[in-house]
Amino acid sequence: MTKQAIMDVPTKYPGKLTFRVVITCIMAASGGLIFGYDHGVSGGVTSMDSFLKRFFPSVYEKESNVKPSSNQYCKFNSQILTLFTSSLYLSALVAGLGASNITRMLGRRATMIMGGLFFVSGALLNGLAVDIWMLIVGRLLLGFGIGCANQSVPIYVSEMAPYKYRGALNMCFQLSITIGIFSANLFNYYFSKILNGEGWRLSLGLGAVPALIFVVGSFCLPDSPNSLVTRGRHEDARKELVKIRGTDDVDAEFRDIVAASEASAKVTHPWKTLLDRKYRPQLVFAVLIPFFQQFTGLNVITFYAPILFRTIGFGSQASLMSSAIIGSFKPVSTLISIFVVDKFGRRALFLEGGVQMLICQIIMAIAIAVTFGTSGNPGTLPKWYAIVVVGVICVYVSGYAWSWGPLGWLIPSEIFPLEIRSAAQSITVSVNMISTFFIAQFFTSMLCHFKFGLFIFFGCFVVIMTIVIYKFLPETKGIPLEEMNMVWQKHPFWGKFLESENRIQTGKA
Repeated sequence: MTKQAIMDVPTKYPGKLTFRVVITCIMAASGGLIFGYDHGVSGGVTSMDSFLKRFFPSVYEKESNVKPSSNQYCKFNSQILTLFTSSLYLSALVAGLGASNITRMLGRRATMIMGGLFFVSGALLNGLAVDIWMLIVGRLLLGFGIGCANQSVPIYVSEMAPYKYRGALNMCFQLSITIGIFSANLFNYYFSKILNGEGWRLSLGLGAVPALIFVVGSFCLPDSPNSLVTRGRHEDARKELVKIRGTDDVDAEFRDIVAASEASAKVTHPWKTLLDRKYRPQLVFAVLIPFFQQFTGLNVITFYAPILFRTIGFGSQASLMSSAIIGSFKPVSTLISIFVVDKFGRRALFLEGGVQMLICQIIMAIAIAVTFGTSGNPGTLPKWYAIVVVGVICVYVSGYAWSWGPLGWLIPSEIFPLEIRSAAQSITVSVNMISTFFIAQFFTSMLCHFKFGLFIFFGCFVVIMTIVIYKFLPETKGIPLEEMNMVWQKHPFWGKFLESENRIQTGKA
């Protein structure tokens, strides 16, 4: 076998799926509970009349019978209300960028602990809020926590997990997010009926509980071997590698980690290095994947669920109950992806999920157009028709939850070499937060102007992103992190791109 042929075959490191690595990865991935709970709780409390009446009276007047709105599309169109949700993502953007240096110098665990402490503070401040400024400051603190957690957790899990199970263990992060969303939906529904309308305080304040669990758990976690080697603790790194792999035969993997660390040490400016042409393929997907993840249109689908459930007859609690029912499909679907991602690969889930979501969006666009037209005045909607449409929503959510939801965090965390991994993950988090901010801040305004055409708008992005995955994303299943560069060299498009780069470098030499 030639030297080139040997290089084209990924090293099969010995080791097994140990109890230690499962517990550490699950504990780290619980950081997703923070992100998920906040995502679920904010939408729920903004539908509670007592919360709107206290902080957003103008929205309450349109939503209630005081000054009712005849246009369903514009019912919740308020930039102040959306700022309550979107402000979090601005601070998460800042934290995600700053956390890169902390993750690189102090380790992944230190960043995770810091993120948990920020979230505890933000959740408590929101739960005790008496003015809008307390809500906004609390949301900003929550954003700092989410930025730190989202930057460090996917990297940590990818580095701790054996390459054969990296996809499944990394997806525990997304599973935690979906469990957090579902839990928030259930708590919103229950708390909305107690404490004389002040139940929203419990909903917001309870976010401190998963944050405390995350902080305590992070203190108990070991640092990853990659992080220990980067900080010069080679002996500790080797001991930890033996523990998490369940074997003393870790020489090959340890040598590759050390080699990657030595290459990393030569990089004094990782942000500048990230822009090098040889890292261009990975950088493209570090930007496109989180962008497309947010522009799947999931928030559009979720927004219409309360209206459809009211038609079925759930009454005044319809919006909260519908969120809980739809939210229950997310963890189940994510659990399915955990079992199949390392068997069928990342590309298969991406492509199947894209097709499934597109079909559902087309059906939803037609259904909403028939029901509300362009005026926003609901027509007569038969019960069986509403049930079918709600079923389509659940199918759509399932398609997202086993494809773009978890893979949006998995792929960026595993495709970059060690020397720029932290900086690259910060780029991913930043793009995700910018895109989420845009959706959160302008969604109600876009809905008011685009009407049912908003489904077509997001459907176009689903088509584009599915084509991009099919044409340009290589399969990363079963490839050790230290040898991930070979998948780009063997790719039909990126291989030629990198060959061109090598010729340029050779010519310069």
